Formats: sequence, structure tokens, C-alpha cells
Amino acid sequence: MCRATHNRRNTKKKVLLTGNKCYLDEYEDYDGGFVSFGDGKGRISGKGKIKTGSLDFHDVYFCKELKYNLFSVSQICDKKNNVLFTDTECLVLSSNFKLLDESQVLLRVPRKDNIYSVDLKSVVPTGGLTCLIAKATVDESNTWHRRLGHINFKTMNKLVKGNLVKGLPSKIFENDHSCVACQKGKQHKASYKTKLVNSISKPLHMLHMDLFGPTNVKSLMKKSYCLVVTDDFSRFSWVFFLATKDETSGILKTFITEIENQLDHKVKVIRSDNGTEFKNSIMNQFCEMKGIKREFSVARTPQQNGVAERKNRTLIEAARTMLVDSKLPTTFWAEAVNTACYVLNRVLVIKPHNKTPYELIRGRPPLIDFMKPFGCPVTILNTKDHLGKFDGKADEGYFVGYSVVSKAMRVFNKRTRIVEETLNIRFLENTPNVKGNGLDWYFLILISVDNIYGIIVPLLPGEQN
Repeated sequence: MCRATHNRRNTKKKVLLTGNKCYLDEYEDYDGGFVSFGDGKGRISGKGKIKTGSLDFHDVYFCKELKYNLFSVSQICDKKNNVLFTDTECLVLSSNFKLLDESQVLLRVPRKDNIYSVDLKSVVPTGGLTCLIAKATVDESNTWHRRLGHINFKTMNKLVKGNLVKGLPSKIFENDHSCVACQKGKQHKASYKTKLVNSISKPLHMLHMDLFGPTNVKSLMKKSYCLVVTDDFSRFSWVFFLATKDETSGILKTFITEIENQLDHKVKVIRSDNGTEFKNSIMNQFCEMKGIKREFSVARTPQQNGVAERKNRTLIEAARTMLVDSKLPTTFWAEAVNTACYVLNRVLVIKPHNKTPYELIRGRPPLIDFMKPFGCPVTILNTKDHLGKFDGKADEGYFVGYSVVSKAMRVFNKRTRIVEETLNIRFLENTPNVKGNGLDWYFLILISVDNIYGIIVPLLPGEQN
């Protein structure tokens, strides 16, 4: 539709315009001021009528600079007519035209100030088409935000627009900035610009790795370090938890051998810092045997190992945020980091390829409809103990991650105080965790009289001193 306006005494009026004087009946000179249109402007010097028999146009203005004819859809509609646009023509219908079926209406555009304005916030392009997608409610947006490890809302919408995952509702998720956990866990300074062009064209050709730790609190499995390995091409990451730095070489040798066999690609370059866990005789001998090139960052220049450093920061921020949100003790940090790595591999969108790391390295979009918020309360069916007829069948616990070796969920059993992998669980997603009284994180110290040693056991949310 087209609308031209003419400026005289700073007024705006909907008009019909023509550049051919011969079309006009009852022509008269008229000083209408100047009119602006798509490719320029001209002066209105007259007006008249155009009669078509069944439909007459009054007050049609003449502008000799105009090379085509314009008519106002809103002026046609003011005369109680209807206008229909198709892929081949525009139809002006009589006022008694009625729709046969209301379900044929795909979009309604309200008229305001003589313009029919489309709200593009609800229009999302998919491929070469344009689809209309409903907005998610605030509660639904925040639920999926928590399920996906508190990822950015823009990333969630990218997953929907690109149809990059399965199981995520096809809705627009809006951030109402009500997630306090994100502010506590993620607030930071401005980030570095990302690399626009990647010189690596295949998975495993370059691996970035870094080790962070020791942590102030040991994990449930008594680990103090975390080794993070990131593929340069796909940005897919793997995490390994260590009690000491000496375990790094053995873990890397086993990992590289297995991943090369699984993905049918060879590791060609390893980039890391100058830490002794990477720069030692065992790793030197292994890389020399495999023909792997080593690249080390300059001392006190962590920017040269930026991919690994940034991945560490992303994982730690996500884990910290999930711990704050779940109200679990910091002894669950390793479970939180492992969950963050699992989720981010399936929901981050890599800019050069516009795909998730999982799809880039596995060749298929990930399925995410099974994901739940970290720390979500659960009930666990007790299939191990012999129960009486009237004994409770389930234990209480918390969801702490996903198994990487089987199709199961990892849960912490409050009764046995161990992490189990099982599918026999029920999620209480709408039941909030309650933090215990006192300090932010509780630890119950048990002292053995015979051996005089301390065992640190986390005091879980809701338990008393």
C-alpha cells in the first residue's frame, strides 16, 4: 500500500495523486503546496475527479513531477469499501463483502494515523519464510531460562528462530530482568570481541585446554581441579575433575585416543598455557608420537589462550549462578560445572556456522525437552533396599546433572548422601528449595572418636544445625 502526504501549514492529509492530467474530470487549478513521495517531491497544481463507473475517486491531486499514480488505501476504506491484496492484483470490494471463514485470517493489523502498522516484534524469520510466533509468558520464559542453565534470552530466541534444537517451544522468550541469580552469578566487565572468521575447518584439528583450581571447597568426590578442553571448530567442550594436577597427563592421553576414534578425526594442534601439567615429559613424548603440534601462550599473557580462558569463565559463571539459584552448598560445584558444560554444548549458537556445538560435532540437532533446572527437588524410587509393605517407596533428593555414559539423570539422595544415576525419579520443578538458617553454605563436621578425623558432609537446604 502507498500513502503520500503534502505539506501545507504543517498539516498531513491522505491523498490520491496522479501525474497525468488527462485522467481528471472537473479539473481545477489548486495550490496544494509540495508533496513528498518515494523518489522525490513535487508541487500540487490542481485537482479533479476520476470516475470508473462503479467506484469514483474525489479530490485527486495533480502533480506533474509524479511518474506514476498513487492512491490511499485508508481513503478507500473511509468510504466503507474493502481492499484485498493478492500476489497478482489489488481488489477494491464493496462494503457488504464478508469473510466466509474467520479461520482464514492469519494476521490482523490495526489502523492508526491513517497507517496500517505491523508489530514486527511477533514476526520471526525462519529460512526464507516469515512465521508468526507467539510470545511466551513471563513464567514460561523464566522456567526455560533456568532449565537451560540461565543462558542469555537472545540465545534462546536464536534456537527458536533457527530451529536448532528439538523440544523447545516455538515461542519468543522475553527477559523481564527478574533473575537475581544471573546478576549475582554473571555480572562482569565488557567482554572481548569474538573472532569473525575461523581458520579451522574440521573438528579436533585444534584443541584449547586449561586447568582451573584448586577450589576453596572440595567437590563431593574430593576433587579440587577442573580440566576444560574445547574444540576450536565447534566450541564443544569436555570437563574432567582431578584431585591433583599430576592426573592431567593421563587423562589427556586417554581422552585424545578415545575422541579420535569416536569422531574419526585427528588432533593436530594443542594450545595451552605454560603450566607444568601440560608442559612435561609425558605429554611431550605422547604428542611427539602422535605428531601433535604444541602451542603455548606467552608467560603472563592469558589472552593468547583466550578460547580456554573464556570457556572457563563461562562455565564458572553458569555453575555459580545455578548454585545460587538452587541454594545447594558449594560442595556441589563439580556437579554444577559438569551440568553447565552439558547444557551449553547443546544450546550455545556458534556465530560463523549458526549452529550449536553439538550439531557441529555430532552432525544432528540436539534434543533438549528433557532438561530440568539444576538442584530441582526430586523423589527417587528406592529399588535397592528390601522394603516392607508399608514403607515409603521413594527417597527425597536433588537433580544434579545428566549422565554422559548412559541415558539417565544424576541425582543426590538425601538419605544415603550419594549421587546416583537413575531414570526412576519424579521432578518437583515448582517446589522451591529452602535454604537453612545461618551462613550461606553449611557443612556438618562429623568427628570419629577412634580415628580422630573429620568428614565434611554438606548440610542441605532446609536442614538445621
